[in-house]
Amino acid sequence: MSEEYPGYSKDAIEVLKKVGAEIWSIVEIKTQSATYKGILLPRYQLSEPGFIEIKLESGYNIGIKLTKDIDIKVVGKREGKYQIPEKSFPTNKKLPNIKLFGTGGTVASRLDYTTGAVIPAFTPGELFSAVPELADICNLDTEIVFEILSENMRPSYWQQLATKIEKEANSGIDGIVIGHGTDTMGFTSAALSFMLKDLSVPVVIVGSQRSSDRPSSDSALNLINATTVAANSDLAEVVVCMLGSSSHKYGLIHRGTLVRKMHSSVRHTFRTIGDIPLGKVENGKIKMLKREYRKRNKSKTKAITDFEEKVGLVYSYPGITNDIIDFYVDEKYKGIVIAGTGLGHTPTYIYDSIKRATDEGIVLLMVTQCLNGFVGMNVYSTGRELLELGVIAGKNMLPEVAYVKLGWVLGQTQNPEEVKNLLLTNVAGEFLEREIPIAFNYNAEEL
Repeated sequence: MSEEYPGYSKDAIEVLKKVGAEIWSIVEIKTQSATYKGILLPRYQLSEPGFIEIKLESGYNIGIKLTKDIDIKVVGKREGKYQIPEKSFPTNKKLPNIKLFGTGGTVASRLDYTTGAVIPAFTPGELFSAVPELADICNLDTEIVFEILSENMRPSYWQQLATKIEKEANSGIDGIVIGHGTDTMGFTSAALSFMLKDLSVPVVIVGSQRSSDRPSSDSALNLINATTVAANSDLAEVVVCMLGSSSHKYGLIHRGTLVRKMHSSVRHTFRTIGDIPLGKVENGKIKMLKREYRKRNKSKTKAITDFEEKVGLVYSYPGITNDIIDFYVDEKYKGIVIAGTGLGHTPTYIYDSIKRATDEGIVLLMVTQCLNGFVGMNVYSTGRELLELGVIAGKNMLPEVAYVKLGWVLGQTQNPEEVKNLLLTNVAGEFLEREIPIAFNYNAEEL
């Protein structure tokens, strides 16, 4: 790879050298269809060859395909600064003390063009430079627990986080924020909800859909809202706090066992399922929408982290075969969550493998892949037959929450009766007594 033109292909380098364009040159590029003006950027080394990348005045990056009729003119130079400066985070004895744990999420970041990675800004000084409003909310201390892509999250990381939170909560800290990638945020919020017993302070999980180097980033506002909740709310639960509407005026506070990422890219992607959110935060003010939640207290927080990792999550679908379930039986799994169709159904032609699984002591927990609503396994013959085979009805638990809960329950006990009783006990608000009508399509603007 060329050191002068990182990430660029040979033919692109020849064209750029011919017109005297260097990295960070301001260039004007004319194509058959349009004219673009922006800063010539280094490229991610694995990017598709044959393109020139520039940052427009709007702040967005675009790639322009190299063609024979392209015309490039250098009109200036402006070197990009991607290192966030570090300033001393001020201390105010009148403000709450907050601990921010990092797991790899990009609540504030800069871009490394060599690898294409977004590098988190994470020291208090970096965060103060990136989001100075934090100094008006709290005194901030930070710690990187691990640096991973959220898709690489695993139960052992949940255990590490829970242990860290136990220590901080019992040290007198006023609140805890966890920076986390959004893709598996719902899994982590559920896991911590089950693992943290007698929680005494808010634990607020936050991330961003768009990283800080983009003009459309939601990272700063999400971090401000989450820190506000951790510092000033009366909560003592694990919650997710992310933007709540397309207007981006406010954040929503979601219970950690009822929240799901519902869109791959929009910034207000997180929704509470089966209920309304616990609260809203806007312009530094918190409005609680629910009365039933655990409040700040003097309890000693305890991390109960034992977790059985040999648990599977299987979605029922037309054409599913016995060997899907048989695989988990053969591999000595201890539990399987089945995300069934409708009220909690599977095809009758996989009953043989389901019976084999329950006969061999594997716990089968049924939830609905519809997300909204409850399983109703006494309504149709298929559901009743599955119950007779030993499948446990999982009420309205989300599939990912059911997976996490089953792993956590099996980490506490292997006794079949105790497992069933614990699965059907509402440990962390993971299921509801009933679904309120507004929950299916609540409008947070009207709450």
